Amino acid sequence: MAEREGKIGFGASWALAVGGMVGGGIFSTLGVVIEAAGKWAALSFVLGGLIAYATGHSLAALTLEKDEAGGIYTFLRDAGAYTVSRLSAWLLLGGYVLTSAVYAFTFGAYAGNVLGGPVWMPQALAAAAIVAMAALNLRGAGQAAGVEIAIVAAKLAILAGLAVFGFVHFDMAKLATDSPPGWFGIVIGAASVFMAYEGFELLAYDYEDMEDRQSQMGRIMPWAIGSAALIYVLVALAVPMLTGTKAVIADGEIALANAGKAALGMPGLVLVTVAAALSTISAINATLFSSARLAREVAREGDLPARVAHRNADGSPYWGVLGISALALVLAVIGGLSSLVSAASVVFLIVFGTLNALAWKHHVGRRLITVPGTFGAFGSVIVLILHLAGVV
Repeated sequence: MAEREGKIGFGASWALAVGGMVGGGIFSTLGVVIEAAGKWAALSFVLGGLIAYATGHSLAALTLEKDEAGGIYTFLRDAGAYTVSRLSAWLLLGGYVLTSAVYAFTFGAYAGNVLGGPVWMPQALAAAAIVAMAALNLRGAGQAAGVEIAIVAAKLAILAGLAVFGFVHFDMAKLATDSPPGWFGIVIGAASVFMAYEGFELLAYDYEDMEDRQSQMGRIMPWAIGSAALIYVLVALAVPMLTGTKAVIADGEIALANAGKAALGMPGLVLVTVAAALSTISAINATLFSSARLAREVAREGDLPARVAHRNADGSPYWGVLGISALALVLAVIGGLSSLVSAASVVFLIVFGTLNALAWKHHVGRRLITVPGTFGAFGSVIVLILHLAGVV
């Protein structure tokens, strides 16, 4: 499962992808999706997982077709769509800034909830998390597959334990809300929290470092995305059993911490907080590592200032790390969770819809998957924008 001769094995790839998705996603978004979808929140995660699965299929197929590391920016550039490739890169980098801000916001909320202190404590902790991970990346130590496997195993064990406690007290009536959103709320919920599935695409940047890369890339996506979807569904069903749906919505970004406290008292609160802290910190780290290298690649092609491609003595693209970190820090301190999550979801739905459309257009992958993935992603974007505008 670990790396062999410097190559990333299947287990490490799975951990990196799942860690990227669960790295703050479920900890920060559960209240948002339940507020939108009510008792159908679990189905929102299923719908989001299906769109993510289609996108993972398209990404793997395109990567195998090119047999090179890259992602949507490289695919569009190689296809001659230079303007669209440039826009996709800027969108992706903006999305990574937003997700890093969400992860830092969530870290600050969970840690601040346990530590107490003045009202500015969560923001200060969020800023400190980004600064610490930026410093780690500047030293060229941003990615460690073995550490990521351990972190993913720990947080999944804690989340699974939380789900077990919830299901012991399962009662369908506890999922109800005062204002049932109806079936349309499923789509709104899935679109609103789609950023919870962001992260699997980072594997495309690591393709050339994979052990038996063609075989592994062809197998990894269903396992990674399916694992994240399963834990999301279980948690969405179980947590309201512990605190009640109203409390999940009211507690917002610390809903899982309070569920842990309801299950095991103070030890439960601490366990879930540790899981959230490890999860969000590792997600910030991995996102900075990969997004700064994407920025370097874009700069090499002339679509960002040349200095962004410069590396320090430790091999880190320091301008990319510093720029992305600085923007994420500002958003984490001044932004609200719901707005950050929704904005990130819009960005990734647009990018992933384009990725599915590219695979469909070039007859790469199975059309039975790429076509629904295209319409599912773009349809969700439209619904989300209309919802944010107050139309639906």
